Amino acid sequence: MDRRTFIQGLGIGVLGQALMACQPTQTSGLRVETLQQSLPPQLVRQFRSQVRGELTVSLQTQSAALFQILQRWHQSTAAHGTGLRLVSLGDFWLSEAIRQDLIQPLPVPQLAQWPTLPELWRQVGRREGLRADGDQRSAQGSEDEPLWGAPYRWGTTVIAYRRDKFRALGWQPQDWNDLWRPELEQRVSLLDQPREVIGLTLKSLGESYNREDLETVVGLRERLAQLHRQTRFYDSTNYLQPLILGDTWAAVGWSTDVLHTMSQEPKIKAVVPQSGTALWADLWVWAALGNGQRSEAELGENPTVANGLGENLVSQWIDYWWQPQVANDLSRFTDAVSPLVSDPEANSAAKRLLLPQQATFGRSEFLQPLSAGAIAQYRQKWQQMRQS
Repeated sequence: MDRRTFIQGLGIGVLGQALMACQPTQTSGLRVETLQQSLPPQLVRQFRSQVRGELTVSLQTQSAALFQILQRWHQSTAAHGTGLRLVSLGDFWLSEAIRQDLIQPLPVPQLAQWPTLPELWRQVGRREGLRADGDQRSAQGSEDEPLWGAPYRWGTTVIAYRRDKFRALGWQPQDWNDLWRPELEQRVSLLDQPREVIGLTLKSLGESYNREDLETVVGLRERLAQLHRQTRFYDSTNYLQPLILGDTWAAVGWSTDVLHTMSQEPKIKAVVPQSGTALWADLWVWAALGNGQRSEAELGENPTVANGLGENLVSQWIDYWWQPQVANDLSRFTDAVSPLVSDPEANSAAKRLLLPQQATFGRSEFLQPLSAGAIAQYRQKWQQMRQS
């Protein structure tokens, strides 16, 4: 059974209605906010059958909506009641959530599957030198570094392209440099994201996605201006539609979006750029109470659900998605990949094409927080590019 048949058979809409049915009145147990189509419905039902306590899962369409939910909860203590709240948050949002005191550290000692995570994935949910109270920390990777997020799925930034158009050209995209080839003038779609676009341009120049001082990168301004002339559309939501219609021949996009489109449009193919790409991960984060307050139960070494059931649903939920079979099924039936997938057959042939080879993965990077000065430089370069 393929992924589309599986999800259609279970019914994403049915999942949303069933899990959200008790949302308005829930004041205890565990509430989870996540993206639509990010979790296989039967795996959620399986978790529900294994634990005691209430579980409510709400589905959102945009990552920004999940961050806004954290902000709304933070503004009102009453909004939390006595329940526990987990949110699926992209790693790019994590630092800002910490700064705004929207989340609290996770209880690492209670996460039974934590030791099975590779070192890279242990660090994704930590932030060196950053704490909500403003104090500085050092020693990245040390045992006392707070864990703010638990990664459960990940993906990449890729180049999607029309195989028929490139067959006529006699070549296929392999790396970021190909976006600058004269045959693609006004045939490229880019994400409307400065870090992604400037980052891939830096990568094409042999630099890091996370380069702080852009002014010292030789040729960057000219390179960005050239890429702008290649670009027909900037869009972070509907960027694949022009590709399907043939208005563009190549599009930079996120692997989950591209995989979904590839399953429906055989003329679309994709590649992970050989020089390395941007990595992203979705993390489970634990919402802090409104106004930065935290309950005694949540701050203790053994936090429990406040309804008296005595079960740590937060740890159970996070651990559940790291269990070997669950991790494989998450990869098998969604367009993302678990950091703990162990069965190669859990990933479709198309998805395996979008998993970086080891050498490419080693050259790929998560988008790291930048200093205020660097952010200003990225903003300036972005404006210059769009006006060139």
